[in-house]
Formats: sequence, C-alpha cells, structure tokens
Amino acid sequence: MELSDIREIISGIKGANYADLYASKRVSHYVRFDDGRMDTLSSSQGDGLGVRLIIGDNSVYAYTMGTKMSDAKSAMERAAEMSGVSLPPCGAEGDLMPDEELVLPSLDAGFLNDLDRALRSECEYLKQAAFGYSTSRKSVLIVRRDGSLSRDEHVYTSFRVSLVLEKDGTVETGYESRSLKLGAEDFWTCADGGETKTPECIARIALARGLKLLDAIPCPAGTMTVLLDGGAGGAMIHEACGHGLEADIVQKDYSAFRDKLGAPVACEKVTIIDDATMPGRWGSYAYDDEGSPGARNVLVKNGILECYMTDILSARQCGLPITGNGRRQSYADLPIPRMSNTFVAPGDSSFDAMLGGMESGLLVKKMGGGEVNPTSGDFVFQVTEGYLVKDGEIGPLVKGATLEGNGPKALWNIEAVGRELTLDPGTCGKSGQGVPVTDGQPSLLIKNLTVGGSDTANAR
Repeated sequence: MELSDIREIISGIKGANYADLYASKRVSHYVRFDDGRMDTLSSSQGDGLGVRLIIGDNSVYAYTMGTKMSDAKSAMERAAEMSGVSLPPCGAEGDLMPDEELVLPSLDAGFLNDLDRALRSECEYLKQAAFGYSTSRKSVLIVRRDGSLSRDEHVYTSFRVSLVLEKDGTVETGYESRSLKLGAEDFWTCADGGETKTPECIARIALARGLKLLDAIPCPAGTMTVLLDGGAGGAMIHEACGHGLEADIVQKDYSAFRDKLGAPVACEKVTIIDDATMPGRWGSYAYDDEGSPGARNVLVKNGILECYMTDILSARQCGLPITGNGRRQSYADLPIPRMSNTFVAPGDSSFDAMLGGMESGLLVKKMGGGEVNPTSGDFVFQVTEGYLVKDGEIGPLVKGATLEGNGPKALWNIEAVGRELTLDPGTCGKSGQGVPVTDGQPSLLIKNLTVGGSDTANAR
C-alpha cells in the first residue's frame, strides 16, 4: 500500500486532539558464556504497531503484533471504541513496512572460550567468569496526524564482563562493559573516547577492579569532600537530577525542580545537557518515538534552569516546547518523557588540581547502583571503586562505601568541574519501561556529601 493512504487515515480521525501510529520491526542476537561454557545462544524477532489518541489530557492506546494494514485497522478500531472518536474509511491493504528487511549478521563469539581460559590461567583467585555479548537492530515508522512521516533505525551492540574472585574467604566482583550504537562489524574497531577496546582489554579492566577489591579496607563513614572521577559514571546526574527535569515528573509535582524555570538551581560552574544527536552513542536517535527530531537541549546553563524534557503530551499539558524526548520501550508502550545522552558539560579545572586541593575525602573511580526519591532528590549510591584521599594523595582502596545526599543540594556544592568528559552507557527504567541512555560527566569536586561505610570504628 502507499504510505499516503495511512497518512490520510490518521489525518482523518475526528474527535481527538492528536493521533499517531508507531510501527516497528526488530531482530536481535544474544550470547552468554558462563562457568566455562556457552550458556545461552538466542535470537529473536518481532514486529508490531500501536495507535495513540490524545483527548484532552488523556491518552488512549491500542497495540497489536504485526505491521500490516489489517493490524493497523484493528488497533485504530479498538482505540476508537475506547475513546468514542470517529474513524475515516480504512480500505487500504498491504504492509506498512514492506521494504524493511532486517538483516543482522550472527555474532562471532568463538573468542569467549579462549578469553575465559586466559583469565583463569593468569589469576588463581578467579572463581567464575560470565560474558554477555548482544546485538540488535530495529526499524521504526511513525505517522502523525499532521501527515508527517518519520523513519529511524537503531543498531546496538554490547559486551559485558562479570567476574567473581575469592581470596582467603573474601569474595568480590569485577565488572566492566562496552556499549555503542553500532553493528557488531564496527563495534570492536570504533574508537570510543579516543581508543579502541578489545574483549581482552575490557575483561582485564574487570579483573583488575576485582583484584584490587580483595585487598580493600573497610570505608569509614562521615561527611566528606568527594572527588567523582569522570569514569565514575553519570549516575548521580541521571538519577538525582535528570529524572527531576522530565516534564511528566514536574507536572505531577514529583520534582524538586518544579516552578524553577529561569531560576538558579546549581552553582554557576554547572551546565547540564541532554543531547540525542551525538553520533554512535547508546541513547542517540534521529527521531524520538513520536517522530519529533532528536535535539541537543541545554537543561541547565551556568546554574540556571533553561528547560524541561518533554514529549507531545507533557508539552501540551504544561505549555512547553517539544524537546524530542518522547521515548518508549516498544510498540506495546506509550511514549513518555525520557533522557537520551545526559551529561555535565566540561569545565576548566584539572583533575590533578582538584585532587591536590583535597585535605581529606574520597576519590570515587566507579559507582554502582542506587536509589533516588524523585520528589526530594535524596539519593543513595554504591561506590564500586573508591579511594581515601589525604593531603592531596591517593590512599588505600575502600569497600562498602555509599554516597548519600540530595541531588539539588549537591549541584550547589560542586566546587570544581573537570575538563575531560567521560560517557557511560546504560538502560534507564521508568514506568516499567527500559530504554538505552548514556550518562556522563567530567571530574566533579563536591563538598559535604555523606559517605556511608562499613568501618564504624573510624566513622567521623
């Protein structure tokens, strides 16, 4: 069928303030090597579509498997039945995505067995090694009520290493990963952050991290100055600040940043950007999942709150511009405001100068998971790799450390911003949906953070 047919049908829906159709086709491969053997080899594919109607402040959504016009007619009829809108005649037939041949080469994972053997031969403390290697490709078609049509294609590849080590009864883990918006054929040759990384390189980073933790000392607790290395990951900015800048969270009065547009929300050294246009990044896209162009949005500029991240519905509800942040996990989900690639812009301080100015505190090289209250901005994050600092010198590695604080307050307590930006890919969960994102930051020197630790004898 001609795509002009479905454009005409969507445009002809009466009784709704807005209408669109989202269709996608997806194929993926996944390999898991665990405990010295190939544990999982799987491939999957799926296609489907959804029809959304916005009536006032409410969304009505119907979805189904398949991308044929008969599937679209079924979804539109169910959406119309639920909402009471009027549909135009739907006589067209055929497939909405007839030319989308999703070719995805198989993963060559033969190197995993040799990698596992090499790690075990050089480290007597390695007890378990697990490797995950995946690639996927998804094609998307979006038709909107104004007749606009958008296509996008997403190709992702990821490699993850998780190691378990034991020494004298102490058990620790080492983890490292690499994820890019590239096909597997380009994944290992692409220079990310100025360097290429082989599977051996990634595995040895994980191994070195786990080995160091075996000899780490318990972390003391107390209020400290914390130097977040760029490689620590942007979890704090993403979780404690980024979600609070999503317009649906703001609109529901869950955000500590509500009613702060144009007002200072951080020290003037802080600029926070969400940029979906960065080539090859895990959270990048040409169009969001509503067909709006991906954009570079400056959320906070020199400490001043400039904008919130919106989708079509939240922009309508809040009287805000559409920023291209409407994202969904799949055709079975409604789009909602989500981050893409979110980071603190680099500043003008060197890492050595920030470290050298610390009388005492904690240097955080890597952070793990955590919890955040989006209403207050209060957070707790695990520290995967952290070192005590005394008189500008890096001291022993600690274990059992957590960072506790408040996101909005932490933005005011940033004393220096480093020059080198490091970006870290991940999956963001919200409202039961997971989407690929990238978080990042340069080194950040933050005063008055609470460090939780396991060394109660030396707590201060």
